[in-house]
Amino acid sequence: MISQIELKSLFDYVNGKLVAKTNSNKRKIGHTFCTVTKKGYLKGSVNGKQYREHRLIFLYHHGYMPLQVDHIDGNPANNLIENLRPATSAQNNQNRKATGASKIKGVVWHKQSKKWTASICVNRKSVHLGSFLFIEEAALVANKARQLAHGKFYRSQA
Repeated sequence: MISQIELKSLFDYVNGKLVAKTNSNKRKIGHTFCTVTKKGYLKGSVNGKQYREHRLIFLYHHGYMPLQVDHIDGNPANNLIENLRPATSAQNNQNRKATGASKIKGVVWHKQSKKWTASICVNRKSVHLGSFLFIEEAALVANKARQLAHGKFYRSQA
């Protein structure tokens, strides 16, 4: 793994990007570090090893690389240091965007009961919050519960 000292000798940090300070066979001075992955993350290689840029930017500023680095705003291309924080896998998942038909985290349609159900995940366990006739009720309950349980890693529906 690359060290903070080596990283700083190869790159400058400029507005959320790593910019080459030296020429290499893959990069020229002034070129940015990376290419975009299918999921929108920025990645590149240093000394033949692939890295996601946000992880290197965290290392550049803090001197260590945590197991996971979370994008506070959920945008994988926003690598401003102010938008990056260390996280556990669970915390990183808590900050994910909503998926599924309802587009609301923790809210799904239950076909048999013909109701919206709300749930959250706490300590790797699903917690059922109730069944509701209206999606708005389920969303309100799920949102409040996530806010209490997930703290600073809570993501609103926006």
